[in-house]
Amino acid sequence: MKSKLQELVAQALATLAGQGLLAEVPADHAVQIERTRDPAHGDFATNTALVLAKPARMKPRDLAQRLVDALPASPMVAAVEIAGPGFINFRLTEDAYHALIPEILARGPDYGRSQLGAGKRVQVEFVSANPTGPLHVGHGRGAAYGAVVADLLAAVGYSVHREYYVNDAGRQMDILATSVWLRYLELCGESLGFPSNGYKGDYVWDIAATLHREHGDDYRADALKVFRGVPPDQRDDEPDGDKEAHIDALIAAAKRLLGDNRYRFVFELGLNTILDDIRADLHEFGVDYQEWYSERALTESGAVNKAIERLREAGHVYEQAGALWFRSTDFGDEKDRVIERENGQTTYFASDIAYHMDKLERGFERVIDIWGADHHGYVPRVKGALKALGDDADRLEVLLVQFAVLYRGGEKVQMSTRSGEFVTLRQLRKEVGRDAARFFYVMRRCEQHMDFDLDLAKSQSADNPVYYVQYAHARVESVLRQAADKCMPVEPSRGTVNLQRLSEAHEQALLRSLSRWPEVVEGAAMTAEPHQVTNYLRELANDFHTYYNAHQFLVDDAELRDARIKLILAVRQVLRNGLGLIGVSAPDRM
Repeated sequence: MKSKLQELVAQALATLAGQGLLAEVPADHAVQIERTRDPAHGDFATNTALVLAKPARMKPRDLAQRLVDALPASPMVAAVEIAGPGFINFRLTEDAYHALIPEILARGPDYGRSQLGAGKRVQVEFVSANPTGPLHVGHGRGAAYGAVVADLLAAVGYSVHREYYVNDAGRQMDILATSVWLRYLELCGESLGFPSNGYKGDYVWDIAATLHREHGDDYRADALKVFRGVPPDQRDDEPDGDKEAHIDALIAAAKRLLGDNRYRFVFELGLNTILDDIRADLHEFGVDYQEWYSERALTESGAVNKAIERLREAGHVYEQAGALWFRSTDFGDEKDRVIERENGQTTYFASDIAYHMDKLERGFERVIDIWGADHHGYVPRVKGALKALGDDADRLEVLLVQFAVLYRGGEKVQMSTRSGEFVTLRQLRKEVGRDAARFFYVMRRCEQHMDFDLDLAKSQSADNPVYYVQYAHARVESVLRQAADKCMPVEPSRGTVNLQRLSEAHEQALLRSLSRWPEVVEGAAMTAEPHQVTNYLRELANDFHTYYNAHQFLVDDAELRDARIKLILAVRQVLRNGLGLIGVSAPDRM
């Protein structure tokens, strides 16, 4: 409806321009049409006369009158009024809303979709959790949010590339490999003190057990040799110990005692086991990617060295204390950053610079990174690096997602990947179901703190938002089953036949709600705000439940019955479309 009104106003502007009245109006002027907040002011309004009054050299109300006079006649417009300083209000005909129903039923899953993005290529990178353990409920919010943002952009016509950046190199992966090997040594019968800075989850035992089951004592070493010369760990009985130096020494011991090939085998076993688990977990959560991009591939392809050389040639790096530094303070960062250590190893930051350089080189017109809120300080340095490379940093948009805090029985659940004390995403799905998890995760703005109430998510009541929305869909299906049982026609007449019978206030409210859906999709996509979809679905479900409780659908009056079935079929379609966009099912029975 908004687009049709925009066309009418654009035609009126063209008429006035042809009369020489708007010669100085910008050619790219976009007509703004907004819904009115107060129904007494009509259905839609435009501020075009106020915006263009100065270049038109006219008073806003005078220009508004000229526009109204030049508006082409339209069967969808019942009345046009000038209000306030020059707003133009539109009141639509009942037929305009009635015509919406056959449009929804004809377009089906495509109702609400558009070609606004015109096929522009967008990359969305999300989750990208280190493969050092299973995904926990904190990662779930980023997964749900990222997946819906990507699907919304695709729904409005963008060509979307979904990507997971695999941090398969670096110290954390060495800590994982060493943790697996130490657990394996324990299974071989070695007695040792497990490092406080190692990964302690049961999944580490499982990987170690696989290594022991399939290779016996082939990877065994004497614990005394492993710990010989290793600095003491930081424990209650060793408060002066150094847990970082301790784990680094154990990593060095693992590499020395296993040798390159055997150490690499343990490393790859841990990495691939966890990565396969993450991939399967996300798939079951309804999240799939076009690409899993390896950090190691950046180094092996020479991309990291290429990025460093580009920065060096541009004069943005310097050497100090044997290390290579990026002058990130020149680009708004709080301090300069090391990109190559004194031992010649490149840093995580160097890999990230190369990765984002590669993203832009792949030709994406827009790059969206979805990170945890704890990475907020990382944003300016990555953007600064892109500027230093001579790239357009504005092509990168970083969206920060607060981790969800899980509550069970009113008690906060503590989570730590390193200690192994956390609730996995898989456990959450088993407890509350995929639908509830996906819906709850995107109900709030991504930057807002979120408390995930397990008890509410499992409840079958109107207080549970996902249940409330799904129940609306199931109720429509129930009406259709009842109609079939009573041998009443389930397939309604085509077109707008009988729709003039939809005169009840509840029916008018539903029609207006249905008309908003394309605007909701566009707004949610362009602002990366999936919560607009969940808010809309809850409002539509509320309008439907109110209608359902107040009126009978399977009445004896055949024309009225036909009109009401058409209306609830349209409601069903939009509920399906909305739930589908956020990765939630639309059940037939509940």
